[in-house]
Amino acid sequence: MPKNRFQETIFTIMMVLVMVYAMICYNIALASEGMQNFVFTAALRELPIMAVIAFVLDTFIAGPLAKRQAMKLFTPGEDKPIFIILAISIFSVLFMCPMMSFVATLLFNGGLTGNTVSSWLQIVAMNFPMAFFWQLLVAGPLVRKVFGMIFSERKSKVVTEAA
Repeated sequence: MPKNRFQETIFTIMMVLVMVYAMICYNIALASEGMQNFVFTAALRELPIMAVIAFVLDTFIAGPLAKRQAMKLFTPGEDKPIFIILAISIFSVLFMCPMMSFVATLLFNGGLTGNTVSSWLQIVAMNFPMAFFWQLLVAGPLVRKVFGMIFSERKSKVVTEAA
């Protein structure tokens, strides 16, 4: 897990890219005739704007809220780290899914209309199960594994000694 602000930023960028790309693919597939090859390239066109928005929302709103809520339930040093990791992941989805679904509603469903709230609620309901399970079963473990490989203790010592 991240040990400083730089590592936290890298971790957030990695998680945002994995989560946002998957969720864009999912939403394009829902809006079209299911999963098709074009979905993967179409998602790349939306990724830059949605990733920047997700990074900002996660860094300044969802991330701090998720950590604060997780620390109300679990205590580092007393509770198993996996419980803290899972709590942060769950709270992150609880906060990010409605916010990102609202952004998607505004950007891709015609902006503010008389149906904005109902469209947003429908998108949240459709996105939440995918975001929840993708985060817990794929994105979280994958990003933590890759992050751990990049910032392992051994590599950190080598970088420190070289400097």
